[in-house]
Amino acid sequence: MSLDAALLDEAKSYGLNVSKSAEAGIAAALKSEREKQWREDNQAGLEAVNAYVEKNGLPLAQFRKF
Repeated sequence: MSLDAALLDEAKSYGLNVSKSAEAGIAAALKSEREKQWREDNQAGLEAVNAYVEKNGLPLAQFRKF
């Protein structure tokens, strides 16, 4: 792994834990990619549910109290 030297120096000057910061950044990027992949994998199902609700309304809507 390589990091921009100026960025690394600045982070160190603020006392940041570079390893933890890098780990947090990678975790955030992975979360975003997993969410994107989930949406792509489930797109057909989401569209089917939305079409059903649009045609038939919400299931059990008569029981809603709001």
